[in-house]
Amino acid sequence: MANKRVQIKQVRSTIKRPKNQKLTIQALGLGKLNRTVEKELTPQIAGMINKIGHLVVVKEL
Repeated sequence: MANKRVQIKQVRSTIKRPKNQKLTIQALGLGKLNRTVEKELTPQIAGMINKIGHLVVVKEL
């Protein structure tokens, strides 16, 4: 998992979502629909993606 990079795109809104999901979206640098960020796939990032997987689309680079 060392140098893998992933592209994370928010495709669903955080309206009416639990606070921890909203904070996870913010921590990843997302927050608006169709915003995309590129991150290195670490265990911490993988856990965040797992928590909000229903709100985002993930593509490996």
